[in-house]
Amino acid sequence: MANKTEITRDDIMSPEEYNAVRAERRAAMVEQKKLRRLHVGPHATFYFENWDTMWYQIQEMLRIEKGGEAQLADELEAYNPLVPRGDELVATLMFEIDEPVTRAKLLGGLGGVEDCMTMEIDGETIVGRPEADVERTNEDGKASSIQFVHFQASPEQITKFRTPSARIIVAINHANYGHMTVMPEATRAALAGDFAV
Repeated sequence: MANKTEITRDDIMSPEEYNAVRAERRAAMVEQKKLRRLHVGPHATFYFENWDTMWYQIQEMLRIEKGGEAQLADELEAYNPLVPRGDELVATLMFEIDEPVTRAKLLGGLGGVEDCMTMEIDGETIVGRPEADVERTNEDGKASSIQFVHFQASPEQITKFRTPSARIIVAINHANYGHMTVMPEATRAALAGDFAV
């Protein structure tokens, strides 16, 4: 069966239906997300999204905010762009720093970081494309603590990514935050399923 690349109204459960299965779905999502998380340096974490993670996010937002059909349209518009389209990996990048002063200082020096993310697949580099919904660096040069990035791959790169034990390196190449991480095999194997071509 082909990967789903869009969440539709028909995919969404009613609040009653969702509440009946929420505990089970949440437990499954916690396990799935463990393999889809990648730390790069001391403060950045890539959370690789897919249809399941975005479906869960929408259901949770509807549960919390209780906005009904009007809210659902907004949630679908907001989260569908983060569902991989078959030839890409999509990640939410979060700079996670609890201490406010340290966080402000780091983010204040990370302007333009949205254009500094790469994924290397067996020696070939893909430059990440930031989600274009809003500016992720403000006019003062401060970066948002949350970024969204697409890594679009060629068919040849997808084949290489799917090869067991392929060397995948995810990096942030910013002057004030230069870090890279070799992707663990379990994460590579989990993300390989996001490709549909």
